[in-house]
Amino acid sequence: MGTRQIEFQIAADPPPRLDKALSRDVPADENLSRTRLTRLIENGEVTIDGVEVRDPKAKVTEGASVSISVAEAEESHIGPEDIPLNVVYEDADLIVINKPAGIVVHPAPGSPNGTLVNALLHHCGKDLSGVGGVKRPGIVHRIDKETSGLLVVAKSDAAHHGLAAQFEAHSVERYYRAICYGVPDANDPRLRGIKGVSFEPGNIMRLTTQLTRHKNDRQKQAVLFHGGRHAVTRARLVETFGNPAGIALIECWLETGRTHQIRVHMAHAGHGLVGDPVYGGKRKLAAKAFSAAAAEAVRSFPRQALHAAVLGFEHPVTGENLRFEADLPNDMEFLIEQLRAPLT
Repeated sequence: MGTRQIEFQIAADPPPRLDKALSRDVPADENLSRTRLTRLIENGEVTIDGVEVRDPKAKVTEGASVSISVAEAEESHIGPEDIPLNVVYEDADLIVINKPAGIVVHPAPGSPNGTLVNALLHHCGKDLSGVGGVKRPGIVHRIDKETSGLLVVAKSDAAHHGLAAQFEAHSVERYYRAICYGVPDANDPRLRGIKGVSFEPGNIMRLTTQLTRHKNDRQKQAVLFHGGRHAVTRARLVETFGNPAGIALIECWLETGRTHQIRVHMAHAGHGLVGDPVYGGKRKLAAKAFSAAAAEAVRSFPRQALHAAVLGFEHPVTGENLRFEADLPNDMEFLIEQLRAPLT
């Protein structure tokens, strides 16, 4: 495997740690993240004034000469698979996919193949220039297996580094459409009594909690208010269904991006998503509020009714503002059609 040498000098007033100093001063066009630099230091690929340094916390002085050996990207251990993709946008640095429900994003012990990553390795082929030293697609965010919608994936280290920074800064625009039980409305006194739920102008429900793994079920997330990770979701009503209304189409957007965030937050508010086997459950609809066909469509909906509808971000290489929208998938469209049908 070939290597390339990156050489530069430490600028004035360096940070106290070597990894931070390298992250600040390494040429920008090398697109080496601090995580990657730390790994290179620990692997003995960094010399300072000709001396190998393996401690990321080592001190470094202004004017020190740095040499970094970076190996060419190696092949991924994950195999490519010819799985159809709905490509919304693609260039040399990134690809935006409209993911169908039922496909896992990344291989895991329970899903070793048939994933979006396997499909991307086949689709992108030699166009992958390497992410973190491996020729693989750079996953910077995920959506659940049974959630449909938009996902951006990096094809280069430059894109991976830039997109990850935007997600960390919460500057990425992400809107979801969901179908939930009940009607989340500021006029509902029950909601006013739920900790973590508040309303903003425009009847926008704001959910603010901490999230962590459920203590009894490691596949679930749980709401708490001390410890865990901070999570903020906003939701607004789009349309209500039933007479009286008992189901709603809502639009949600994320200030943070935690595992199952929308699903667990809406369940916490008492408005679990239709079809959600983990948080929403099956609920009995009010008698005569819906047609028999609508009630059956709700009862038999096979997944959480959640779709990542809008994705907007700054292109990490060109700086262009990109924004994509994906229509609701057929199963959610059919469910809405049944819910809109008049009572018979």
